[in-house]
Amino acid sequence: MGSKWDFTSCLGTVNNLSAQPIMKPVFKYSFFLSAIILITGLLIGITTNLTTAGPFLIFGLLLMAIGIRGHSFFKGFSFSLLIFAAVVASLYYPVYFTKLGNYELKGLIVPLLQIIMFGMGTAMSFKDFVGVIKMPRAVGIGMICQFSIMPLVGFTIATLFRFPPEIAAGVILIGASPSGLASNVMSYLAKANLALSVTLTACATLAAPIMTPFLMKTLAGQLVPIDFWAMMWSITKIVILPIIGGLAFNHFFHGKFQWLDKAMPIVSMAGIAIIITIITAAGRDSLLTIGLALFAAAILHNLMGYLLGYWACRLFNMPEQDCRTIALEVGMQNGGLASGIALEMGKVATVGLAPAIFGPWMNISGSSLATWWRDKPVEKSEGPESGSIEE
Repeated sequence: MGSKWDFTSCLGTVNNLSAQPIMKPVFKYSFFLSAIILITGLLIGITTNLTTAGPFLIFGLLLMAIGIRGHSFFKGFSFSLLIFAAVVASLYYPVYFTKLGNYELKGLIVPLLQIIMFGMGTAMSFKDFVGVIKMPRAVGIGMICQFSIMPLVGFTIATLFRFPPEIAAGVILIGASPSGLASNVMSYLAKANLALSVTLTACATLAAPIMTPFLMKTLAGQLVPIDFWAMMWSITKIVILPIIGGLAFNHFFHGKFQWLDKAMPIVSMAGIAIIITIITAAGRDSLLTIGLALFAAAILHNLMGYLLGYWACRLFNMPEQDCRTIALEVGMQNGGLASGIALEMGKVATVGLAPAIFGPWMNISGSSLATWWRDKPVEKSEGPESGSIEE
């Protein structure tokens, strides 16, 4: 899994979403049973007691996540539904997701993020950075869009929605964070420029220890205290060091631990689910107060990222593949990193709420956009700005 070709081969089955248009019986029954349970839960919540509806909603979402795995179009949303089930469980039963005995579960967030980032490093290689030389204009435009559009949009939305200071800082934080591996997956599905996507993710991640604290100090410094150097070190230990370790592991042990290549995506998804659940439980009271407004902000923030990222590239007359790539890179942020920073700031229950809400939504919107673009193929440009990274 050390090159873009190895990366895409691992995702090959995902792209063939239309291979089985008819759901298998187990998926079909799970889907219909989940619909019945969810409708029952909603009716109970509306007519009698919202508390009683909890088990119905949780179990219904879990079954729905299984059921849509048999559907050619919706299977990509299965993980997001599992996240929603975990979020609902943490909202209804927060006590089980805050402490285990005397141990506060939020202490798991940083180690889990480091494991996820190590896995990201094993999915990359030093050749991924060759794209800076092969596509300097595209990478430059992408980096400028990455660290200008989303932070400014986040600041504008936080101001317009008049969120409390720490919640507003979280919205700005998710905008000031780099993109993650999810954008690479979506670029692959959207038939965009995967080489550019991988390069932009790598470069934005390496720039994050400088750019994210700078943007937070500039845009959110009046909302919450921002220690530039402390945040820089937090990002370095959460992201940069584990990724360097993953890169080194991939360089010296590539192909020798195939079980790790298969296990890391599962570990990463489980880690993300656990992190979101813990943050949701910690910020339950605030979330119940402003949850709908924060969700609306997530949709608006994400949508503006796609639109502005795409059309900014069109203004520079970039190839369609590159426009799609940068739109996805700009619109999809590394919510896990933002959560880790919020924890390091000691404000995971407030600053960490926006990343917990924005993360699942970005996966849903990114999957939808990638699926729509997938059905609108474009001829790959042979110009220097759309070249691929060779082995």
